[in-house]
Amino acid sequence: MAQTGPSRTRSRPQGAKRGRKKPIDDEGIIPILARAVREVESAAGRGKVTAGNRVKFQVTALLVREERAKAKDDASLSVAERQETLKRLDGLASIMAKTAARDTSLIQLLAPDAKVSEAAKKLRRDYLVASGQELDPDDLIIVDEAPEVSPETAKQVVPASVRQAQLANPFMAPDFAAYQKPQAAVEGRLLNWELMEPLFRSFEQGSGGGVASMELPAAANLSTPGGLDLMVHQSEFVEAVRSGHRSFLLADEPGLGKTAQALIAAETAGAFPLLVVVPNVVKTNWLREVHQWLPKRRPTVVHGDGLELNAFSDVFIVNYDILDRHVGWLSKFDFRGMVVDEAHFIKNKDSQRSKHVQAVARTIRARLQHPLLIALTGTPLINQIEDFRMIWQFLGWIDDKKPLGQLMAKLEAAGLTPADPGFFPAARKAVISMGIVRRRKQDVAKDIPARRIADIPIELDTEAARSIMDAERALVQRLLERYDRVISARGDADPSVLDDDLVRLVCASEIEETKQDDSGDNVFTLVRKIGSAKAVMAADYTAQLARNVGKVVFFAKHIDVLNQAEKHFASVGIKTTSIRGDQSTTARQSAIDAFTNDDDVQVIVCSLLAAGVGVNLQAASNVVLAELSWTSAEQTQAIDRVHRIGQELPVTAWRIVAAQTVDQRIAELIDQKSGLSARALDGQEVEAGVEGTMQVAALIALLRAELEQRQSS
Repeated sequence: MAQTGPSRTRSRPQGAKRGRKKPIDDEGIIPILARAVREVESAAGRGKVTAGNRVKFQVTALLVREERAKAKDDASLSVAERQETLKRLDGLASIMAKTAARDTSLIQLLAPDAKVSEAAKKLRRDYLVASGQELDPDDLIIVDEAPEVSPETAKQVVPASVRQAQLANPFMAPDFAAYQKPQAAVEGRLLNWELMEPLFRSFEQGSGGGVASMELPAAANLSTPGGLDLMVHQSEFVEAVRSGHRSFLLADEPGLGKTAQALIAAETAGAFPLLVVVPNVVKTNWLREVHQWLPKRRPTVVHGDGLELNAFSDVFIVNYDILDRHVGWLSKFDFRGMVVDEAHFIKNKDSQRSKHVQAVARTIRARLQHPLLIALTGTPLINQIEDFRMIWQFLGWIDDKKPLGQLMAKLEAAGLTPADPGFFPAARKAVISMGIVRRRKQDVAKDIPARRIADIPIELDTEAARSIMDAERALVQRLLERYDRVISARGDADPSVLDDDLVRLVCASEIEETKQDDSGDNVFTLVRKIGSAKAVMAADYTAQLARNVGKVVFFAKHIDVLNQAEKHFASVGIKTTSIRGDQSTTARQSAIDAFTNDDDVQVIVCSLLAAGVGVNLQAASNVVLAELSWTSAEQTQAIDRVHRIGQELPVTAWRIVAAQTVDQRIAELIDQKSGLSARALDGQEVEAGVEGTMQVAALIALLRAELEQRQSS
């Protein structure tokens, strides 16, 4: 079946000279591919490559290969036409290579065995049709694969208690407000504008020195049902709920009592039953907090398949890890509010936990016009501004493509478009007014003492230092050889000019290969060696600190470091307890209680990942970070186990850094990365710092230093 593509007969502008432009300049497949390549390149430059961009990238790569093969075999082309076509295709390939250097996740799409999705097949067909090519009937029809039952669906459960509750109340209590006339779609000057990317950019370019926090009513009643008093900043949040506000990104810095604020907000709004989604390690803590702040409310914790669940409770606490089993009944239950703790856990839209959280929230919003929705996180941004996306979507402020009702109305009311100079500050203000609440410890200084991070450089012993330096040199040499091979293969490149794009691509490729085979020396094994080499010295420093100042929290990342530290503490007579990832919740809480209440327990040895969130260790005022994290957020979370409400002493985090190793580079990168959250949420003028993952950034620092040293010599 012949397809009618775009007309090959084009009108020539008046005065244009006949024959000046070759047909391939504005017809055929190449211009279509060029536009697609530029779109993906632009998205990668902003750090915002979407699923649609990835499909375009893969389809373009496939068609560039096909067109190259056609051009070489097409006898109808003259030598000049063939050379021109290949030159243009090579230009597209070069742009794609640079784009993949910016977003290394695109590299896997170029693999020969990369899966071609149905969406990619359809896009390839559309590109070919648009170029005017004639396709066979079989190529025009693309049949979607039959959907399969996902493993998540297969293992979903409905606890017996939930069935009983459904039988007792088969009809959900109606929300008459939900049946009011729906708000008409907002139409105005922004209707045809792409707004999502400008909204995210507004938090980078529209801060104007202001903290990202909505205006809150004055504090009123500080008393609570549990007989405890709220602090002033907590009461201000509750008063916003009392005034009718119902969706919040509560981004107070860790330690400012977000759990209490969320629970009292639910009491104020009457948002029960309330669903609370949390990391596993804080389930018990949330249960305690409910008993403490809302003693008349019945909490229940969902474990495993929910056999012990009481579905007649007021507060349902479930952890991310088992949402796949319970998302079905959770989506149908009559929840009137939902709280997501450590909401940065849902930042990856492709993760199962993010999909499950969004599915439950979507049904709650569909059933109720104004449910209470609160996202809690002290670190809403991990790597990029777009980490906001899934949180805003959970709150119902946006969907996949655009701002929704209330936010769109606020943007229209500003009377500006992204092309106007004042749009970014106005857009940022509009989003903040939707419910972003951000208070820093310095804003409530009377409650939270100051904290500081002090680096303690240490020299590794001779044998360990030699082994680590040899491994680091081998790693850098491997990166350098790969860089030189590419420079040499290009031929026309000036080897004296440092190519930043190539540096990034080489380092990103190293990380990707390491994930496939980590048997040799790489940045991960190197950091682990450094941690092991530092273990005893870090433990010895901790022991001295404990003898001088009292209780100390010791953080490390790897099991062998934790084991070495505990062995050293025992050898020097320091009594310890520990928090590790393989502990039960009961054992974890027992360790915390022992550290808090037993004067003989001087040190608690903690896994950085297992104890980094939801643990209160304020019995100490000193923290030792024996190993460095890969993110500033992890480091901050660890320190804030001590630096929180109730702490009466200044908090110091002693960061043990192995001198003259990659450890120093990582420490510097962590400090650079920590500026992102301050810039986006706190309105501080901080340089953007490093991009991408910390692992890639660490390798870039090593390779750049080697290249710069070679150029200067």
